[in-house]
Amino acid sequence: MRLNSQVIVTQKPKEILSKLEELRSSENFIIIDTNEKEFLLEHASEAISKAFIASEEVTFIILIAPKFSIISQNKLLKILEEPPLNKEFIIITKYKSSILSTIKSRLPIIIIEDNITKESIDLDIDNLNLEKVYEFIQKHNRISSTDSKDIVEKIAVDVIKSKKYKLDNSLLKTFEDSIKALDIGSPSTFILNGLLLKLLSRKY
Repeated sequence: MRLNSQVIVTQKPKEILSKLEELRSSENFIIIDTNEKEFLLEHASEAISKAFIASEEVTFIILIAPKFSIISQNKLLKILEEPPLNKEFIIITKYKSSILSTIKSRLPIIIIEDNITKESIDLDIDNLNLEKVYEFIQKHNRISSTDSKDIVEKIAVDVIKSKKYKLDNSLLKTFEDSIKALDIGSPSTFILNGLLLKLLSRKY
């Protein structure tokens, strides 16, 4: 781990913050921690305000939350792209899927496994059929958009490992578009159902 601007995905943000503290020498830290609540517009405004406080030393503004709202991320875009003199940003979050692609394009993404076995999705990708799609959608008809984005990412990984699907640019774009649609509040079951039906059409 290095002390530089980045997005860190971890289930143990406090431990990561401690490790960052160990790397610090003359740098200043400004920490905005939502205490397990969503990072909102008010938190983004606070971060921007503190970023414009002049300092001769390099200052890291560390933003910690399990999830970052779309509005707060859009608010941060410009300052992440053109930070004030001697300012760096570190985002620590639990879910990579909650981070907008525009943020990911500006900051490197570091995923910390935390020695936790990731829960697999209860879907047999290798033997996917209409019946399994229906059962899966019925079982997950009330999940949140954040959980849905996590599922989309896991399905993408399983599809790549499976090698039983025609994995072309069109299918990859479907995964990306599914995440974007969930970001703007599209119904989770509609998006998951559409994705799985598209997968069926690309199955060898």
